[in-house]
Amino acid sequence: MRTAKYQSMARAGAAMLLLAIGGCATMDREECLTVDWRTVGFEDGAQGYSGDRIGQHRKACAKHGVTPDLTAYQEGRAQGLREYCVPANGFRLGSQGGSYAGLCPSDLDQAFADAYHSGRQLYTLESRLSNVSHQLDSRRSDLRAAESDIVTRSAVAISSEGTAEERAQAVLDVKNLGERVGRLKTQIRQLEEERVHCERDLQDYRATLNLP
Repeated sequence: MRTAKYQSMARAGAAMLLLAIGGCATMDREECLTVDWRTVGFEDGAQGYSGDRIGQHRKACAKHGVTPDLTAYQEGRAQGLREYCVPANGFRLGSQGGSYAGLCPSDLDQAFADAYHSGRQLYTLESRLSNVSHQLDSRRSDLRAAESDIVTRSAVAISSEGTAEERAQAVLDVKNLGERVGRLKTQIRQLEEERVHCERDLQDYRATLNLP
Protein backbone atom coordinates (compact mmCIF):
# COMPACT_ATOMS: atom_id res chain seq x y z
CA MET A 1 0.00 0.00 0.00
CA ARG A 2 1.34 3.41 -0.96
CA THR A 3 1.74 5.53 2.18
CA ALA A 4 3.71 8.50 3.41
CA LYS A 5 6.05 6.21 5.28
CA TYR A 6 7.83 5.47 1.98
CA GLN A 7 9.33 8.95 2.01
CA SER A 8 10.85 8.81 5.50
CA MET A 9 11.94 5.21 5.08
CA ALA A 10 13.49 6.06 1.70
CA ARG A 11 15.63 8.71 3.35
CA ALA A 12 16.83 6.13 5.83
CA GLY A 13 17.86 3.90 2.95
CA ALA A 14 19.80 6.62 1.12
CA ALA A 15 23.06 5.79 2.86
CA MET A 16 22.61 2.17 1.88
CA LEU A 17 22.26 3.17 -1.77
CA LEU A 18 25.47 5.19 -1.67
CA LEU A 19 27.33 2.23 -0.27
CA ALA A 20 25.87 -0.07 -2.89
CA ILE A 21 26.82 2.28 -5.72
CA GLY A 22 30.15 3.53 -4.50
CA GLY A 23 31.45 0.56 -2.53
CA CYS A 24 34.69 -1.03 -3.60
CA ALA A 25 34.15 -4.09 -5.78
CA THR A 26 37.37 -5.79 -4.65
CA MET A 27 38.91 -6.98 -1.40
CA ASP A 28 42.51 -6.55 -0.32
CA ARG A 29 44.82 -9.32 0.88
CA GLU A 30 44.06 -8.93 4.57
CA GLU A 31 40.33 -8.95 3.97
CA CYS A 32 40.56 -12.06 1.81
CA LEU A 33 42.60 -13.89 4.45
CA THR A 34 40.48 -12.94 7.45
CA VAL A 35 36.99 -12.38 6.09
CA ASP A 36 33.88 -14.06 7.41
CA TRP A 37 32.12 -14.99 4.19
CA ARG A 38 28.75 -15.22 5.88
CA THR A 39 29.14 -11.61 7.00
CA VAL A 40 30.22 -10.53 3.53
CA GLY A 41 27.18 -12.23 2.07
CA PHE A 42 24.90 -10.57 4.59
CA GLU A 43 26.32 -7.13 3.83
CA ASP A 44 26.02 -7.66 0.09
CA GLY A 45 22.45 -8.85 0.46
CA ALA A 46 21.53 -5.95 2.75
CA GLN A 47 22.84 -3.56 0.09
CA GLY A 48 20.82 -5.20 -2.67
CA TYR A 49 23.70 -6.63 -4.68
CA SER A 50 22.87 -9.26 -7.28
CA GLY A 51 24.11 -12.82 -7.01
CA ASP A 52 27.09 -12.20 -9.27
CA ARG A 53 28.69 -9.99 -6.62
CA ILE A 54 30.47 -13.08 -5.29
CA GLY A 55 32.28 -13.31 -8.61
CA GLN A 56 33.98 -9.97 -7.92
CA HIS A 57 35.10 -11.21 -4.50
CA ARG A 58 36.35 -14.45 -6.04
CA LYS A 59 38.40 -12.57 -8.60
CA ALA A 60 39.89 -10.24 -6.00
CA CYS A 61 40.81 -13.02 -3.57
CA ALA A 62 42.17 -15.38 -6.23
CA LYS A 63 45.22 -13.11 -6.37
CA HIS A 64 45.93 -14.08 -2.78
CA GLY A 65 45.19 -17.78 -3.13
CA VAL A 66 41.85 -17.52 -1.31
CA THR A 67 38.61 -19.10 -2.49
CA PRO A 68 35.34 -17.74 -1.07
CA ASP A 69 33.17 -20.02 1.04
CA LEU A 70 30.21 -20.00 -1.32
CA THR A 71 27.83 -21.78 1.02
CA ALA A 72 28.47 -19.37 3.89
CA TYR A 73 28.28 -16.40 1.54
CA GLN A 74 24.95 -17.47 0.07
CA GLU A 75 23.48 -18.14 3.51
CA GLY A 76 24.57 -14.69 4.66
CA ARG A 77 23.30 -13.03 1.51
CA ALA A 78 19.90 -14.67 1.88
CA GLN A 79 19.63 -13.17 5.37
CA GLY A 80 20.85 -9.78 4.13
CA LEU A 81 18.26 -9.72 1.35
CA ARG A 82 15.53 -9.95 3.95
CA GLU A 83 16.88 -6.71 5.39
CA TYR A 84 17.03 -5.07 1.97
CA CYS A 85 13.75 -6.29 0.50
CA VAL A 86 11.43 -3.89 2.31
CA PRO A 87 8.97 -1.54 0.56
CA ALA A 88 10.97 1.58 1.44
CA ASN A 89 13.96 0.32 -0.53
CA GLY A 90 11.74 -0.76 -3.40
CA PHE A 91 10.21 2.69 -3.59
CA ARG A 92 13.62 4.36 -3.35
CA LEU A 93 15.05 2.15 -6.08
CA GLY A 94 12.18 2.94 -8.42
CA SER A 95 12.08 6.66 -7.67
CA GLN A 96 15.77 6.94 -8.53
CA GLY A 97 15.36 5.17 -11.86
CA GLY A 98 16.97 1.91 -10.81
CA SER A 99 16.02 -1.48 -12.23
CA TYR A 100 14.68 -4.43 -10.28
CA ALA A 101 15.59 -7.91 -11.44
CA GLY A 102 13.46 -9.84 -8.95
CA LEU A 103 16.21 -10.71 -6.48
CA CYS A 104 13.98 -10.61 -3.39
CA PRO A 105 12.69 -13.79 -1.69
CA SER A 106 9.27 -14.86 -2.91
CA ASP A 107 7.48 -13.91 0.30
CA LEU A 108 8.89 -10.36 0.14
CA ASP A 109 8.91 -9.87 -3.61
CA GLN A 110 5.34 -8.65 -4.11
CA ALA A 111 5.45 -5.85 -1.54
CA PHE A 112 8.92 -4.80 -2.73
CA ALA A 113 7.86 -4.86 -6.39
CA ASP A 114 4.66 -2.90 -5.72
CA ALA A 115 6.62 -0.20 -3.93
CA TYR A 116 9.24 -0.25 -6.67
CA HIS A 117 6.62 0.34 -9.36
CA SER A 118 5.15 3.21 -7.32
CA GLY A 119 8.58 4.81 -7.15
CA ARG A 120 9.25 4.10 -10.79
CA GLN A 121 6.05 5.87 -11.81
CA LEU A 122 7.13 8.88 -9.78
CA TYR A 123 10.52 8.79 -11.51
CA THR A 124 8.84 8.58 -14.94
CA LEU A 125 6.61 11.59 -14.27
CA GLU A 126 9.47 13.64 -12.85
CA SER A 127 11.69 12.74 -15.80
CA ARG A 128 8.98 13.71 -18.29
CA LEU A 129 8.54 17.09 -16.63
CA SER A 130 12.29 17.64 -16.55
CA ASN A 131 12.62 16.74 -20.22
CA VAL A 132 9.83 19.08 -21.29
CA SER A 133 11.28 21.90 -19.19
CA HIS A 134 14.69 21.34 -20.78
CA GLN A 135 13.20 21.45 -24.28
CA LEU A 136 11.30 24.61 -23.41
CA ASP A 137 14.44 26.34 -22.14
CA SER A 138 16.27 25.28 -25.29
CA ARG A 139 13.55 26.61 -27.62
CA ARG A 140 13.39 29.91 -25.75
CA SER A 141 17.16 30.26 -26.08
CA ASP A 142 16.91 29.52 -29.81
CA LEU A 143 14.14 32.11 -30.13
CA ARG A 144 16.22 34.82 -28.47
CA ALA A 145 19.14 33.99 -30.76
CA ALA A 146 16.95 34.06 -33.87
CA GLU A 147 15.39 37.39 -32.93
CA SER A 148 18.83 38.83 -32.29
CA ASP A 149 19.99 37.56 -35.69
CA ILE A 150 17.00 39.24 -37.33
CA VAL A 151 18.07 42.58 -35.89
CA THR A 152 21.63 42.04 -37.10
CA ARG A 153 20.69 40.88 -40.61
CA SER A 154 18.05 43.60 -40.96
CA ALA A 155 20.74 46.20 -40.31
CA VAL A 156 22.82 44.69 -43.11
CA ALA A 157 19.80 44.64 -45.44
CA ILE A 158 19.22 48.38 -45.14
CA SER A 159 22.85 49.40 -44.92
CA SER A 160 24.35 51.43 -47.73
CA GLU A 161 27.80 50.07 -46.99
CA GLY A 162 27.28 46.52 -48.23
CA THR A 163 27.07 45.29 -51.78
CA ALA A 164 23.79 44.59 -53.50
CA GLU A 165 24.45 40.89 -53.19
CA GLU A 166 25.11 41.20 -49.44
CA ARG A 167 21.92 43.17 -48.91
CA ALA A 168 19.91 40.67 -50.96
CA GLN A 169 21.31 37.80 -48.92
CA ALA A 170 20.52 39.66 -45.71
CA VAL A 171 16.92 40.12 -46.84
CA LEU A 172 16.66 36.40 -47.55
CA ASP A 173 18.20 35.62 -44.15
CA VAL A 174 15.69 37.83 -42.40
CA LYS A 175 12.85 36.05 -44.20
CA ASN A 176 14.17 32.62 -43.20
CA LEU A 177 14.80 33.77 -39.64
CA GLY A 178 11.27 35.14 -39.44
CA GLU A 179 9.89 31.76 -40.44
CA ARG A 180 12.12 30.10 -37.84
CA VAL A 181 10.85 32.50 -35.18
CA GLY A 182 7.30 31.54 -36.10
CA ARG A 183 8.05 27.84 -35.78
CA LEU A 184 9.83 28.34 -32.47
CA LYS A 185 6.94 30.33 -31.02
CA THR A 186 4.55 27.54 -32.01
CA GLN A 187 6.81 24.93 -30.41
CA ILE A 188 7.14 27.02 -27.27
CA ARG A 189 3.37 27.32 -26.91
CA GLN A 190 2.99 23.59 -27.34
CA LEU A 191 5.73 22.84 -24.81
CA GLU A 192 4.24 25.29 -22.31
CA GLU A 193 0.92 23.46 -22.57
CA GLU A 194 2.66 20.10 -22.24
CA ARG A 195 4.55 21.26 -19.18
CA VAL A 196 1.29 22.30 -17.51
CA HIS A 197 -0.07 18.81 -18.12
CA CYS A 198 3.13 17.21 -16.80
CA GLU A 199 3.07 19.34 -13.68
CA ARG A 200 -0.55 18.44 -13.04
CA ASP A 201 0.05 14.72 -13.58
CA LEU A 202 3.03 14.77 -11.24
CA GLN A 203 1.18 16.74 -8.59
CA ASP A 204 -1.81 14.38 -8.77
CA TYR A 205 0.38 11.31 -8.49
CA ARG A 206 2.39 12.72 -5.61
CA ALA A 207 -0.91 13.33 -3.85
CA THR A 208 -1.73 9.62 -4.06
CA LEU A 209 1.56 8.90 -2.29
CA ASN A 210 1.01 11.61 0.33
CA LEU A 211 4.33 13.17 -0.65
CA PRO A 212 4.98 16.93 -0.26
